Amino acid sequence: MPNNRNAAKADRQAQKRRLQNRSQTSSLKTLIKKFRTGLEASGSEAPAATITLGEVSKRLDQAGAKRLIHPNKASRLKSRLAKAANKKAAAK
Repeated sequence: MPNNRNAAKADRQAQKRRLQNRSQTSSLKTLIKKFRTGLEASGSEAPAATITLGEVSKRLDQAGAKRLIHPNKASRLKSRLAKAANKKAAAK
């Protein structure tokens, strides 16, 4: 329980930011998961709207710039996803 008006406002702001961050983090994880499942699906089973590496890369860069995730984590994920995409392309 906040002891004064300033603390109450700070608490409200923190709660609002927490909900926004959770939503954005969840959508980012969903995007990454859709990209990975799109890579694993074979040609005929692939979903109609596949997500490209460029889209995922852009969203990871934005999340890193906004400090939603650590910039190094964004870079690491981009690298791993690109490596997986290249491996899949080489197998075809």
